[in-house]
Amino acid sequence: MTSTLAMFPLEMVVFPEERLALHIFEDRYQQLVNDCEQHEITFGIPAYIEKTLAYGTEVKLVKVDKKYSSGASDVVCEGIRVFKILDFQPTLSDRLYAGAEVQFLDDIKNGTTNQKLLFIKLVLRLYEALQVEAPVFLADEVTSFSFAHKLGLSIEQELKLIKMEKEADRYIYLIDHLSATIPMVEEINRTRRLIELNGHFKNFNPLDFTDYTLGDIE
Repeated sequence: MTSTLAMFPLEMVVFPEERLALHIFEDRYQQLVNDCEQHEITFGIPAYIEKTLAYGTEVKLVKVDKKYSSGASDVVCEGIRVFKILDFQPTLSDRLYAGAEVQFLDDIKNGTTNQKLLFIKLVLRLYEALQVEAPVFLADEVTSFSFAHKLGLSIEQELKLIKMEKEADRYIYLIDHLSATIPMVEEINRTRRLIELNGHFKNFNPLDFTDYTLGDIE
């Protein structure tokens, strides 16, 4: 399915379901916000990475939180679905803002309950390892996009994630990422504790040597 969307390129990846707060100050995007309010149009936020535009997410205007005398505004948008750009236009018809012909990607909801539960378990373990407060969520509402900005993914990894049309594949990708990241965080924490103990008396737990094997660790 193809469509023509207004474009608001940003150096970030927007995910479906994501709430995004934006400060709008350029004339072309002030015009875009006005068009969204008056005509209830949606627009696209393509990820501008290394001077390249290829994929992005369609968003809708949820609310205008504040308007300034200068014409600028603070708005809240919500991600809807992912698209691939087929043709980009620096200006769309007689408007100031850009536009593009896009093709929407399928979103195949084939993730399993076991994948979701493992994903949630690893997310909580990551936050525990980072020693920061975990996000509040309802398990039934969690999807593969729910914490995507909060898992330490690079912008290139985030782009790769939205290009995946099957949720099962996205869960696999994120579970692999978390499974690799968490041990590194835990090792950093262990190293930090050793550094903090440098020069201090250490209290080691006694070991039980009744069950052991001689040999080298491969």
